[in-house]
Amino acid sequence: MGCQNSHPSAIPELEEIMQETGFSQASVVRLYDRFQALDKQQKGYLSKYDLQGIGELAVNPLGDRIINAFFKEGEELTDFRSFIRVLAHFRPVEEEKSKETGRPEPMNSRLRKLQFAFQLYDQDSDGKISRDEMLQVLRLMVGIQVTEEQLACIAERTIQEADQDGDGAISFEEFATSVEKLNIEQRMSLRLLK
Repeated sequence: MGCQNSHPSAIPELEEIMQETGFSQASVVRLYDRFQALDKQQKGYLSKYDLQGIGELAVNPLGDRIINAFFKEGEELTDFRSFIRVLAHFRPVEEEKSKETGRPEPMNSRLRKLQFAFQLYDQDSDGKISRDEMLQVLRLMVGIQVTEEQLACIAERTIQEADQDGDGAISFEEFATSVEKLNIEQRMSLRLLK
């Protein structure tokens, strides 16, 4: 998709973006070129329709939810800075940088990756993953390969196993505990975003 090779000076707020996201100048330039390639009419922003043209998202069962993560509540457009902030969640963790103190939590830290994953499930943003929200995700992931009754059982069992306070839903803390053995840092990293 286009190989425009932008000059760093063409990117507004380059230094701030690098500081905030942890991306190198070369990575920001590469992502800016990708943003411009998606922005076919050169409007300076992307719509959900623009992002739906990314093949990997089109075949991902959670593609629509990932696309929605690029947009603030009630907004239909995203600028480059918002676009790169979301992508920063998928930047691989650099061990030596992840332990620095006195700095804000990096966007690609385990905590921030978990928060991003959690919000893909928590569609009503109430801070809990309900049985219905879990069921929606399962439907997207397995499609027609499993009956509705089987999906309901899986959702119920998942909620029961993770729900430590007995409220019938999964809080962020319960979610983080239930996936603590997963290597989130690796599973939610894209090597091309180094």
